[in-house]
Amino acid sequence: MTATATKSAALTNPLYAGRRRRNAIAKGLAFAATIFGLGWLVLILGVLIYKGLGGLSLTVFTENTPPPGAAGGLLNAIVGSLVMTALAVIIGTPIGILAGTYLAEYGRHDKLSSVVRFINDILLSAPSIVIGLFVYEIMVAPMGHFSGWAGAVALAVIVIPVVVRTTEDMLSLVPDTLREAAASIGLPRAHMIVRIAYRAAQAGIVTGVLLAIARISGETAPLLFTALNNQFWTMNMNQPMPSLPVVIFQFALSPYAEWQKLAWTGALLITVTVLGLSILARSLTSARKS
Repeated sequence: MTATATKSAALTNPLYAGRRRRNAIAKGLAFAATIFGLGWLVLILGVLIYKGLGGLSLTVFTENTPPPGAAGGLLNAIVGSLVMTALAVIIGTPIGILAGTYLAEYGRHDKLSSVVRFINDILLSAPSIVIGLFVYEIMVAPMGHFSGWAGAVALAVIVIPVVVRTTEDMLSLVPDTLREAAASIGLPRAHMIVRIAYRAAQAGIVTGVLLAIARISGETAPLLFTALNNQFWTMNMNQPMPSLPVVIFQFALSPYAEWQKLAWTGALLITVTVLGLSILARSLTSARKS
């Protein structure tokens, strides 16, 4: 029997035809679900861009948040978010990198490492409001007031598990032959990690830090429990600190049109920032693979 005849017989087989129908139905449902999800995403982004661009002006970056019924900007909220995010990264990144290094290089098969990985997975999936409440109990309540320090610590707790997971995964991808070559010339393990393993995994670790920054950029719940908000300009970390996510939350719920307009503009700024960080992280990952 020729190949053409075999193919024709297979096409006329009822069992094969039934499988083709089921495959077509499954593909159609998957395609419809994709279009449904992307449609909502495009709709949300379209509304965000339409309403956010309407309030975008130089005033947004040069004036502080206004009182009710007045015009103003988001300068103090933007600066407050940048300061707390920077402090959170400064606090959380070294801890996350060191913990990930231990898991990948020193205690890869230890029981302690299994416990640390389990706790890290819990922190990765923990609701941010729980982290905010935890920091409130250990910092805000004993101090007797909200502060930017508490907000930075809450964001740092969110940064740590992301950096831990990324650092461990990237270091685990470094070939063991590099470690063996370093050991063969008498290089201590600590020097091998710093000079060889870190350099080989540098792009992946930086990607993890960028993803952590993108994760905390729009967090509102932990800041409500820790930094609260401040409608005035302040760089005193011992006082309540303004932040863009909290301002968006409060202004969006207000009855004032000026505040609602600023809320849309702030939401657009955060979305663009997170999108830019995600694209940068993707580009670093692609560069590492190539």
